[in-house]
Amino acid sequence: MEYNIYVVGIGPGGIDGMTYGAVKAIGECDLVVGYKVYVELVKEIFPKKEYFSSAMKQEKDRVQYAIDAALEGKKVAVISSGDSGVYGMAGLVHEMAEKTPQLSIRVIAGVTAATSGAALLGAPLIHDFAVISLSDLLTPWEDIEKRLELAAKGDFCICIYNPSSKKRADYLQKACDILLQWQKEDLVCGIVRNVGRAGEEYRIVTLKELRNEAVDMFSTIFIGNSNTKVMHGKMVTPRGYKYV
Repeated sequence: MEYNIYVVGIGPGGIDGMTYGAVKAIGECDLVVGYKVYVELVKEIFPKKEYFSSAMKQEKDRVQYAIDAALEGKKVAVISSGDSGVYGMAGLVHEMAEKTPQLSIRVIAGVTAATSGAALLGAPLIHDFAVISLSDLLTPWEDIEKRLELAAKGDFCICIYNPSSKKRADYLQKACDILLQWQKEDLVCGIVRNVGRAGEEYRIVTLKELRNEAVDMFSTIFIGNSNTKVMHGKMVTPRGYKYV
């Protein structure tokens, strides 16, 4: 089937973190549309493509540009970092293209920060886990608080996206305060920064230590459950296999 718009998760951004399907889809497109930081990453791999980029908070403008270009006959890739279906552009593209049924859309899965960061740390998400963003740009903080509390109360491993920004400098601290109501201070946690990019690093800390850590939007946080351990210097959540 021929598609007019591919919504592509580009993984961390480098060619090593892209799926074959992502590379193939972008390679087939005439135009690549995305947030300017992600467009610069893709330009290094596909320098001869036509590009349209814009700043943060201009997602609707980018999607409309992509739809208009597709209606003119171009094959378009709308890119997101990680997976486009996890805090990415896939939902918005489908929503805004609802009234243009003549367009066909395909979402191409990518490697999201939860899985790429987990791989760097070891195996923190082997058992049930929740993924929660601390950004209250589109979600009320009250809802985020409720989700954190319920995930901690249920003893889920938790992966936290968007843990802090200039306007939300204390949000990770607030999140840890909620988690500490249900989990022990020495709970194993991990911090991954710039996964798959220059400056990649990770550290394993306790929940108490995490509360006072300085992190940014390039960081992904991993909160273990009550069974998570440090093994061989890595963060591991046993699934419960009986091997002894």
